[in-house]
Amino acid sequence: MALVSAKDFLIAARKGGYGVGGFNTNNLEWTKAILKGAEESQAPVLIQTSMGAAKYMGGYKVCYDLVKDLIDSMDITVPIALHLDHGEYEDALKCIEVGYSSVMFDGSALPFDDNIKKAKEIVAAAHAKGASVECEVGSIGGEEDGVIGRGELADINECVEMAKTGIDFLACGIGNIHGIYPANWEGLDFEHLKAIAKAVGPDMPLVLHGGSGIPLDQVQKAISLGVSKINVNTECQQVFAAATRKYIEEGKDLEGKGFDPRKLLAPGTQAVTDLVKARIEWFGSQYKA
Repeated sequence: MALVSAKDFLIAARKGGYGVGGFNTNNLEWTKAILKGAEESQAPVLIQTSMGAAKYMGGYKVCYDLVKDLIDSMDITVPIALHLDHGEYEDALKCIEVGYSSVMFDGSALPFDDNIKKAKEIVAAAHAKGASVECEVGSIGGEEDGVIGRGELADINECVEMAKTGIDFLACGIGNIHGIYPANWEGLDFEHLKAIAKAVGPDMPLVLHGGSGIPLDQVQKAISLGVSKINVNTECQQVFAAATRKYIEEGKDLEGKGFDPRKLLAPGTQAVTDLVKARIEWFGSQYKA
């Protein structure tokens, strides 16, 4: 199956009352792990690259070729969107040109008028190529590629104005943060989420960034109130690191050719697949391909 825009399957999720996972990748192993989890769950997913991860992997063209070729070689039958996560303006344009089927332009740090202006330009460029667009209003707490957001609640009027630009899904702060949630985190603000969902209307899927570490009950309540895309990255990093650490601490890298990277990285790769499948079940998108 070819890469697809995320628009149709996220609108279906919004109307169907379930969520779709946006899983960030960092290398070959993670990309295979996400695809395997999606195929075994028969669920649509977004495979996401941050700007930093794409640079680490060799550039946007490498990421595009890797995902496209793995879809073919692994006989993936479920809808897969290749998505730029938290992209700056020029990066979003590059990804659209390279062939990404979805991009996030994050202009939340810009003056709002500039954010709107650039969002419209990204929408025009992306839609001309059949790609979907996510934009953000207000910053998300925590850190993403060195950008630290205060995590303020998104302004509802700004959400409405952003929705009018023609974007396909909207990221908005509702108390969520990137990275590991602190012990004193107060949880998601569901009243604010309700207000945003009502203001932008039932046809605008909402995006929950910082999906790692939010309890199941809060994730599912957010989905019931209009969240259709949930981003997962930190948890993938944690399970991959834990499984790799366990392999080494048990001395398996010293047994035979246990140092072979294909063996060394296998437990972590399987851990990512297992997490992807577990989160797909949380989100309710299994068998929705």
